[in-house]
Amino acid sequence: MIPELGQFALILALCLAVTQAILPLVGAARGQERLMRSGTFLATGQFVFLAIAYAALTYAFVTSDFSVRYVTQNSSLALPIQYKVTAVWGGHEGSLLLWVMILAAWGVAVAAFSKALPREMLARVLAVMGMVSVGFLAFTVFTSNPFVRLIPMPGDGTDLNPLLQDPGMIAHPPLLYMGYVGFAVVFAFAIAALLGGRLDAAWARWSRPWTTVAWVFLTLGIGMGSWWAYYELGWGGWWFWDPVENASFMPWLTGTALIHSLAVTEKRGGFKTWTLMLAILTFALTILGAFLVRSGVITSVHAFATDPERGVFILGMLAVTLLASFILYAIRAPKVGLGGGFGWYSRESLLLANNALLAVACAAVMIGTLYPLVLDAFSMSKISVGPPYFDAVFMPLMLPLLFLIGIGPMVAWKQSDPVQTYRQLRYVLLVSVLLGGVWPLTMGAWSPMTALGLMLGAWIILTAVLDLRNRMVRRRARGVGAMVRGVLQPSYLGMHVAHVGLALVVIAIAMVNTYEVERDTRMAPGETVSVGGYDFTMLAVGPVQGPNYDAQRANILVTRNGREVALLTPEKRNYFSQPGMPMIQASLQRSPLRDLYVSLGEPLDQHAWIVRLYYKPYMFWMWTGGILMALGGLLAAADRRYRLKPREADVTQKRAAAGRPAAGEVS
Repeated sequence: MIPELGQFALILALCLAVTQAILPLVGAARGQERLMRSGTFLATGQFVFLAIAYAALTYAFVTSDFSVRYVTQNSSLALPIQYKVTAVWGGHEGSLLLWVMILAAWGVAVAAFSKALPREMLARVLAVMGMVSVGFLAFTVFTSNPFVRLIPMPGDGTDLNPLLQDPGMIAHPPLLYMGYVGFAVVFAFAIAALLGGRLDAAWARWSRPWTTVAWVFLTLGIGMGSWWAYYELGWGGWWFWDPVENASFMPWLTGTALIHSLAVTEKRGGFKTWTLMLAILTFALTILGAFLVRSGVITSVHAFATDPERGVFILGMLAVTLLASFILYAIRAPKVGLGGGFGWYSRESLLLANNALLAVACAAVMIGTLYPLVLDAFSMSKISVGPPYFDAVFMPLMLPLLFLIGIGPMVAWKQSDPVQTYRQLRYVLLVSVLLGGVWPLTMGAWSPMTALGLMLGAWIILTAVLDLRNRMVRRRARGVGAMVRGVLQPSYLGMHVAHVGLALVVIAIAMVNTYEVERDTRMAPGETVSVGGYDFTMLAVGPVQGPNYDAQRANILVTRNGREVALLTPEKRNYFSQPGMPMIQASLQRSPLRDLYVSLGEPLDQHAWIVRLYYKPYMFWMWTGGILMALGGLLAAADRRYRLKPREADVTQKRAAAGRPAAGEVS
């Protein structure tokens, strides 16, 4: 009866979500303290029952209870235990249960860490999160129930998709969902502020750490997915502008814009209405992403479901969310005001340009993703929009954005002098140009676009170093302690760490896109092929046995100038559950300056195989850059001013209104 217990807990969670959506909102409207406090208990109860439901489904997988249809579709007796646990979120129904449980966990976190908020504000935030939970829980209970029984019970399951039987699946979906669902918190703060009419610097400060943490998780989720695709799919790519990849990238772009827009709202009281709009649109894009993944409108290795009825339900949620939000926005936003003024050359104007470029980039990605689907829906034609479109449209928008990243921290709020900025940065610009021009020559060939990418990456890193040095010089007179505290201030340090991480990603993209070497070749034992200055020698190919698959494994020795570098062991696997559909398991040897990558293709005869060999420079920098971006976000979210008590918050708000930075804040 464990699955029935999970089903009952799921229904109780839905009932609590409905109550959470109503009672705290009524309490805030009537000023009834008891009803406002109920939001915390209801959010906690909802999470507890969803955790019980999730534990029940996990138990069904671990014990191979094939009377549960979802378990039968995504597990088998031979599936290793670690993949039985991750198979819980390996399909549509289980991944949706994980989604709503994470949403409930965010609600508990808001209730626990937002005690400094006014009671009315917290009540409205939890009520809005309850409304979001109602939508997703209703979707789960009525269209995607993971506890449906299967009678008669089969003796074995159909197994988990072999592509998902990988360690990357342990972390990728939870991280991605933490980011997706985290933006529901930002949306809840925005709607609560509109309902209460409090759209000031304090609201921005309350929202900012939640926005940053959600962005961190989404960054890690996207990075983990890219890393998983890179080594698991066997084609050596890390990003292909797949519609499901774009579904997570679009809210990342608007979320990045939102982080910077919130900075202006908090510090200068500007961009208020635009910040609210970004919060609404970012959450709407997460729902759009759920539609793309779960409606069956696209075919992708990342997609979950193929049921159009589910897509209609999600489209309904998206329509209700946008309609209700825009109506409230239209009523309240005109009363907000424009906030503090600023000159044509100031940090505010540069952040405005940052937001504009990110918004246009998101629109470009959305058009390329949805346009083929719209044409297909109206039976007009079938077209495919691939990397050439996105490279041609997206990349030119990023070039000025990368340049502005280096300038922004050096420019003052409200009004600055471009001549002074030029004097500060002219030598950094010169060194960046020289590095960008000379660095490609070390790779044996020169490309103007590669040089431009390397120049911009170096520009971001060198301007960050210069700004750190200037900050230390300004504080030197106050003593070593003040100098160190100024540099190690979490929000300031986090900003530069994240920017340097982005610079490393830019450098890696420029290098790998220009200088990677790919070769598809015939190899038999004893034969040697040279790629990228390395010699690949096939030693042998033989059978190996896995827990739920048979495989052919090649042993390929990699040498350089006669010295052994690595022994790579790519495999061609045949899973018992999917005979006739072999899976590639690539083998890599990584170093800070390059990856060596081998995947085993089809056999040509009894001895020879098709083998794909890659030399990929600077891929390590890409993954390191993603980690640094997330680390920078965590540092920024840890800033002490986000933990201020109400009285301190009022002081901060007054300082922001006067155009002065708050205590301990980056100036």
